[in-house]
Amino acid sequence: MVTSKPQSIVSVPNLPVRNEPRVRERELLRVAAVLAGNDPKAAAEAARREVLAWAARQVGDQLPTAAGEGRSFEHLRGGRICIGSSFEDKHRVLWALRADRPDANVAQRIWTTEIVTGHAPSNGPALFSLRLLVSTPESFLSIEPAVPGLVRQVANACGLQQGGGPIAASPWNIASQSDAEDLVDALIDPARSVPYIVCSVAESEMRPRVDAALLSKVTLGIAKIVVIPAALTWILTQRLGKPLSAYNGAVRAYLPGFSYDSNPYAHRLIFVDSQDDEQQRTARSALRWLVANESLRRLKLGGEVVAFSAVRDASLDAERKRLKESGTGAAEQLKAAQSQIDALREDLIRANAESESWMSEFEEADDKAKNLEQQLRSAQFRNQQLLAQLKARGGEPDTDVKLPEDWNGFADWCDDVLSGRVTLSGKARREVKSASFNEPQTAARCLLWLANEYRDSRLNGSTGDLRKPLESGIQNDRVGGDSFEFKWNDRNVPVEWHIKNGGNTHDPRRCLRIYYFWDEDSQTVVIATMPAHIRTGAT
Repeated sequence: MVTSKPQSIVSVPNLPVRNEPRVRERELLRVAAVLAGNDPKAAAEAARREVLAWAARQVGDQLPTAAGEGRSFEHLRGGRICIGSSFEDKHRVLWALRADRPDANVAQRIWTTEIVTGHAPSNGPALFSLRLLVSTPESFLSIEPAVPGLVRQVANACGLQQGGGPIAASPWNIASQSDAEDLVDALIDPARSVPYIVCSVAESEMRPRVDAALLSKVTLGIAKIVVIPAALTWILTQRLGKPLSAYNGAVRAYLPGFSYDSNPYAHRLIFVDSQDDEQQRTARSALRWLVANESLRRLKLGGEVVAFSAVRDASLDAERKRLKESGTGAAEQLKAAQSQIDALREDLIRANAESESWMSEFEEADDKAKNLEQQLRSAQFRNQQLLAQLKARGGEPDTDVKLPEDWNGFADWCDDVLSGRVTLSGKARREVKSASFNEPQTAARCLLWLANEYRDSRLNGSTGDLRKPLESGIQNDRVGGDSFEFKWNDRNVPVEWHIKNGGNTHDPRRCLRIYYFWDEDSQTVVIATMPAHIRTGAT
């Protein structure tokens, strides 16, 4: 009888091969600052000493003598790598360091910190930049970005500045009306380079609902944390309007480029429950990711931030040329060329990994943006359905609306009653606060017409050519020769229509002019300027 021989487990064919997850490098944040001091060379050397002291703690070992002398070096110890490189020509003096260390808790996760200091011998202060990267096979990175403690160390020992002022690891506590006015001025400053995270304190509470002190430490150099008490938030609301303000315990991230006319949704507002610890933690995490991502978007490599690879490549290339020009032997020249090739190969691998990471994030962000846009369109459509149903039943959306009696609360009235239909530009918002026109309720009725009849016509496909009387003495008409361009959401928009009263007078007490345009993206009427006549080349 023939018996079959049992098959060994180790020889079973066609076993599935487990694919190891691919390790990808992802950049988390960038820091750029100016080193304080009148002597750029001394400032750069002082910063280098602080960086080397920090790096020695990272690798747990003493660094080579070349490191202390500012020369290039490599140091490997227990999976921790520290590489330094220096470069100097007649235009610049650069020194760079890259430190790699494994994560203490997650296998295959490697943290990389790149630091570059430098100065131009002829002019300008010494500069400091830092990049934080992580290499990991994880598809989802369950971390909260934090600026390395090295930045705080250099700031304390050497002084770091941004925008002409020192950076500090503590919040800016608004303590007076003057402080609050200074805050608004800083928010709208076009030269501002970092996000301002404004943490409002709610009524009857003593502190913000997020840990402002912790946020200041972990975002040092990439954001400025501000705490404003409830008694002073009215200044934000008065100058910026409710849609752009922060109050009642909410936190708002004012990104660089913010202005009176900014889209409120571009400067994220987070509502925080004082009793919900998990929500507070989520808010902190969201803010940390927001400012970290903003630092990547805002600071360009090769500009404010210098990559370690750029310094090392320049250094290796200069050394290779020096050896060639000095007539050094072929073996030494070949060794130098091979070192440069190896460095370039390593840079290419890192660049490919980073490119893949950015492409993956772009695809995710693009999908998210499309989804949010669809949700916005759906919400707008649903809003129109509800308004149509209300009108079909014989109702009007603004039947019981109380008109503002004076200009003091006019902007707030617009925010409360006309939200999503009519928007005051920052210019118009400022103008109504000091308006002289003696009939604010007439102006309010005109805005209600824009919010209803005019907006409905645009949503139904009209071109907006509604030249007609609104009420006795009030006319909607073309601007004509006084048309002008208005900057809105980073683009110039033609303003060709206005609502006006008769009388042929430009007396601001009796003259009403409401200049507006239709914003297709938000499907709202935007008031460019009101209530006075504006002077143009035609007038």
